[in-house]
Amino acid sequence: MLTGFFMKKSNLVSILRTFDKKEVREFRKWLHSPAHNQRQDVIDLYEYLMSGKHLTVDKFLAKERVFKAIFPQRTYSDSEIRQCMHFLFKAVESFLAYQELLKDQVRTQTMLAKMYRKRQLPKLFKKAMDASQKTQEQQPFRDTQYYENEYAFQFEQYNFLSATVRDVQLNLQEVSDANDIAYLTSKLKLSCIMLSHQAVYKSDYKMHLLEDVLSNIEQNPKYLEIPAISIYYYIYRSISEKKDEEAFVKLKEQILQNSDLFPLDEIRGIYLLAINFCIGQINTGKVHYSKESFDLYDLGTRNRIFIENGIMNHFTFSNAISAALYLEKYAWVDSFITEYSPLLEDKHQYNYVRFYRARLNFEKKEYAEAMKLLAQSDFDDILMTLSAKVILLKMYYEQDEYDSLEWLLASMNIYLQRKKIMGYHKTNYKNIIAATKKLLKIFPASKEKKEKLKNEIHATSPLTEKKWLLEQLDKF
Repeated sequence: MLTGFFMKKSNLVSILRTFDKKEVREFRKWLHSPAHNQRQDVIDLYEYLMSGKHLTVDKFLAKERVFKAIFPQRTYSDSEIRQCMHFLFKAVESFLAYQELLKDQVRTQTMLAKMYRKRQLPKLFKKAMDASQKTQEQQPFRDTQYYENEYAFQFEQYNFLSATVRDVQLNLQEVSDANDIAYLTSKLKLSCIMLSHQAVYKSDYKMHLLEDVLSNIEQNPKYLEIPAISIYYYIYRSISEKKDEEAFVKLKEQILQNSDLFPLDEIRGIYLLAINFCIGQINTGKVHYSKESFDLYDLGTRNRIFIENGIMNHFTFSNAISAALYLEKYAWVDSFITEYSPLLEDKHQYNYVRFYRARLNFEKKEYAEAMKLLAQSDFDDILMTLSAKVILLKMYYEQDEYDSLEWLLASMNIYLQRKKIMGYHKTNYKNIIAATKKLLKIFPASKEKKEKLKNEIHATSPLTEKKWLLEQLDKF
């Protein structure tokens, strides 16, 4: 009888499940090389795990079953199967580390040159350094990694010159300049990430030396000619000084002009930092940033920036649609849902498609279809549940179904009390409920009452439904 699942949650199984077809083939070659593995049982374990559905179906990972497949003539030994797994796991780690190193040819060539220098082989050192420099010049990106590689290259050149050549001018200035730029780019990038995270999670990070970095950049405008510095400098100024709209204008210019100088994962992060700034501005009542936010989503979508490993993040999907709906770009939303919903993770597709189709139907005044879609959905996400309730709230109000609306407002209050919701979101939905109740009580509306409530709505923050509430007030 098979007992337990010895390998189901092991690190080995977890990492092998991430392999694509090419990695499966390449690692097989790696494992068959005596330089990397000399154990047949390790090869047999790999072949067993990678055949059929053995890696994904639990019953094939039962410890006795795996052992019997590898050692058919032997009595089960827990220590032996553990040892075999250990050696296969270490081989996988070595393979992945080697593959990752090869991705950065500049760093690889510089490390090779360092080895030749230590072995006192100057001709081979020069050959490796020439190859490193040529590859560096041909790099399409000018990101933090580029400048870190430049510093490593210059420092290695200094080590060689200082140890082997007399009476020659050393490249210390080049080393220093490269080190400065590498530090400035990495410090600004990290500071922007910390600042953005701090705003959402109310953390309190100490960004040591940052003021000196900012001051140095401002006193030396040449640094702003380097996109990897300027783009993060303007992100930081935009986020930290929320009234500095000029910084955001320059940031957007940098994004439009220099996006191709950054790898996809980094430019995606840059877009999202810029979008987060826009969302923060919108939440303070600066609604003209809705267009700025949409423009970034539209441009990023057209350039496939928001897709990672064939997947679109469900938050990005949601926020892009929300930005477009606010600007009444209904055709764009319809096309976006059709094209990009298949790229959502499977667990999100059903509810997200129905929810955002319902939102689109609502905005187009197709209330019957919107209610039908919401009725078909069972949201397990708290914020999506609340958003669905807000759509119902609007439809009940606009169709004069006041009894249903009163019941819904009461149920929303209870829901907010029962659920653990982050402060900003809880405050926002409480504000929506309170403003809607005031809207119901204002009839019949005098000019004074209308003006008072309008001022209250304008002054309330956060209040994501400000536009809709004001539109209803204007109908009186």
